[in-house]
Amino acid sequence: MDDAGETSQPPLTIRISRAASGGGADAWPAVAEEPVSPTARLMDSFYIVVTMGLGSPLDLPVFRAGIETQLARYPRFRSIQVTKDGKPRWGRGGLRGVAVHGAHGPRSRPLWEFHFLDFPTSDAMSTAVFRVHHSLGDGMSLLTILMASTRSAADPSRLPAMPAPPARSGDIYARPRPPRTAGVLALIAWLWSFVVLAWHTVVDVTLFVATIAFVRDPHTLFKRDNGGGDGEFPRRKRFVNRSLSLGDVKFLKEALNCAYVNMIESSKSNEVKWGNQLGYIILPFHIAMYEDPLEYVRKAKKMVDRKKSSLEVVFTHMLGEVIIKTFGVKAAGVIFRRMISHTTISFSNMIGPAEQVEFYGHQVVSIAPSVYGPPEALTVHYQSYSNTIKVILAVDEEQFPDHGQLLDDFTESVRIIKDGL
Repeated sequence: MDDAGETSQPPLTIRISRAASGGGADAWPAVAEEPVSPTARLMDSFYIVVTMGLGSPLDLPVFRAGIETQLARYPRFRSIQVTKDGKPRWGRGGLRGVAVHGAHGPRSRPLWEFHFLDFPTSDAMSTAVFRVHHSLGDGMSLLTILMASTRSAADPSRLPAMPAPPARSGDIYARPRPPRTAGVLALIAWLWSFVVLAWHTVVDVTLFVATIAFVRDPHTLFKRDNGGGDGEFPRRKRFVNRSLSLGDVKFLKEALNCAYVNMIESSKSNEVKWGNQLGYIILPFHIAMYEDPLEYVRKAKKMVDRKKSSLEVVFTHMLGEVIIKTFGVKAAGVIFRRMISHTTISFSNMIGPAEQVEFYGHQVVSIAPSVYGPPEALTVHYQSYSNTIKVILAVDEEQFPDHGQLLDDFTESVRIIKDGL
């Protein structure tokens, strides 16, 4: 599936009346006008695309009724971007999914839309594609809203079951204080862990700043010569995906004493904040050949365990806010793009329902989120859903003309590692 571009036929659209089911427009709370956050303004050229495979032919009237009663009740989905005193703000707008317009298209319409492919594919009877401008929120908040609009396929009267939260309490980098009976050495080791945490944070944040300033990944098969900094921004992307067995991943996790790396960190509240709450971690990506296939997993585990003992993601989020407030959105945009173009691949992963769900009366057989806009030639997303994990790639076809082989490599890697145990 390609990103936005000219097509010979106009895409299917849904237009939603201002009256929700069971009430008029007044049934919805008024949309309060508020400024577009600086972080959201950085996302001017970024779009999130969620492809959902459906288990039945498309029923547009049912889908429309679901949008009217669910998505349309969220204020941001009833808002448009307006300019007041030279600054963008969220204001009340119409309620409709609109045809594709370019990344810098008109903002007189809500910045989200559905596209429908009412024909069978290899894994679905029909397909719904949700395209939303990144300024509305990050992947976590937007996917949370989508999941809040679904129901359990086994019992449509309830929300779907989600995977159990991590057994730990507190943030991922927190170290529990030992009991007094543990002795002095245990207390010293606990205090020393904070020194290590501070040192790792200083090193990681310094490397992050250096990446913005002058450190650049070398050219490889995975990276463009210019890192996407040639003015072609954004380049066309193709979205492709492949399903992996969640059971296989769990087997490897238990066998190799690994842990799921996810975007949700336990805290006193598991509520997802609306908006773009973005932080970054730079992970070393080594290209090497090992005789033992498990060595790849061991090195990755060692690297991720090291990153858990760091506040890099917290400080990079704070650094982004400081840069925006100090230098303005335009300068921050240049810095943001420079940081991305100096790296090779973007990784992100999301946790989905632990069971099959229905979305506006349609059984969902697959969920595949991705993004376009970043200058990198390859973006990788992982999405768990029921008993599968989707690997979704946003690829620059000029860089990866044989993207099917790249997906095959993911499947083959899991098989080789599993057979190596």
